[in-house]
Amino acid sequence: MPFTPTDEQAAALEAFGKSEHLVIQAGAGTGKTSTLAFLAEQMPARRGRYLAFNRAIALDAATRFPASVQCKTAHSLAYAALGHRYRDRLNSPRRPGWRVGQDLGLNTPTRINGRDLMPATLSNTVLRTVARYCQSADTELAPHHVPPLRGIDTEDAQAELANLLLPYAAKAWDDLQGPNAGTVRFEHDHYLKMWALTEPVLHGDFLLLDEAQDTNPVLEQIVLAQRGHTQIVMVGDSAQAIYGWRGARDVMTGFTGHHLTLTHSFRFGPALASEANRWLSLSGAPIQLTGTLDIPTTLGPRSERPDAVLCRTNIGAVTEILALLNVGTATALVGGGEALRALAQAARDLIGGRRTHHPELLLFTTWNELRDYAELDPAGADLQPFANLVDEHGPDAILHAVDRLVPEGKAQVTVSTAHKAKGREWAHVRIAPDFTPPPDTDEVDATGRPVPSPINESEARLAYVAVTRARHHLDPAGLAWIDQHPDNPTGLCP
Repeated sequence: MPFTPTDEQAAALEAFGKSEHLVIQAGAGTGKTSTLAFLAEQMPARRGRYLAFNRAIALDAATRFPASVQCKTAHSLAYAALGHRYRDRLNSPRRPGWRVGQDLGLNTPTRINGRDLMPATLSNTVLRTVARYCQSADTELAPHHVPPLRGIDTEDAQAELANLLLPYAAKAWDDLQGPNAGTVRFEHDHYLKMWALTEPVLHGDFLLLDEAQDTNPVLEQIVLAQRGHTQIVMVGDSAQAIYGWRGARDVMTGFTGHHLTLTHSFRFGPALASEANRWLSLSGAPIQLTGTLDIPTTLGPRSERPDAVLCRTNIGAVTEILALLNVGTATALVGGGEALRALAQAARDLIGGRRTHHPELLLFTTWNELRDYAELDPAGADLQPFANLVDEHGPDAILHAVDRLVPEGKAQVTVSTAHKAKGREWAHVRIAPDFTPPPDTDEVDATGRPVPSPINESEARLAYVAVTRARHHLDPAGLAWIDQHPDNPTGLCP
């Protein structure tokens, strides 16, 4: 069908044609990718690049953009430029932070501000320092990359800690420069940082940065360095900035350029747009959405099963999977269950007193060792959700559930976390109950009931992502507490 632009899309085309730097705030379902492809198609003589948030988005975009636009992720560009030299070091076995610290020479406890810091704590802090440096736009390791520690709460103490650890962080970074086996585990963000330090030039007439609300400073640095020779178009949704915990930030709000909006959602009708606008208001977003009048999206409890159940946590997702499978529902998990299966098998071996050969867990000899590593060692923080799942349900229950999962194309219900659901949509969506309300404060209202804490903006953004995945029906049961919360925007009650 021919593409008929809305007034907002026509305004974007006009500004794009003037080669102005652009910032496009594109709400959920407003045709962001279609709009960018439309802009490129209308200027066939211009060649450009589209930087995608992840590989799946890049592959999909490649089928929608004209041949004049190269669709890649920043990591794929960095890998092609120099990351391939470190292929043998990528995906190497895990090593506990304390052992890496030993190899770097951190073997002696240190007392700072009356607190004794053991070598394991110092080692883990060095690794976090390197990670923060790689996420930053800085060209050199600096004191502000050293993360604060509990008990080191004065400027002088923090400076003393930085002076102690920065030489070891520099040693770790030097170790990472070698393409052969080294002391520090090599990660994808390491070669991205190395590439950024070469000050790469991305040739082309324009550069489209997608999902700009979740951009790491290191990528922001690369993109902004191109503005002198190419047109930059940043597009995203500030209300979908949900990866701040990974060091990402919204780079659109402070970017100097012509600011435009896409606010008409083609995904759902006015009723769901009103629900989305409640969460947009709570998140401090600069836009409000309008729905498509001829899409009869409804809200409320629904006796029929949904197409998708969206959860706040991984534990919530497994809980939903187990419940669905117990009643014979063909169930899929976004991302598939194979990674979960391999980890659950490794956990079962460790709980049974057997060593595992799983590359993520082979350094552990018992389940208790893994549990301590996940809880206490910052290098193992990504294992914490998995450890919680195993402790909650047991590895056999997880394995049995994974065995019964089906591909999404054959599923009656698809389960996902809200984070993994970003960029997806389903006809009928139910919000799981693990989207819990803010805790109560010590205050009480006029009726004597406890006053709940304010709604955190990051939680409002995640709720916005979740509710806007639905096209025709949303059961917002897990977020129904908003109706009674004092922060609920006036006039936006369903």
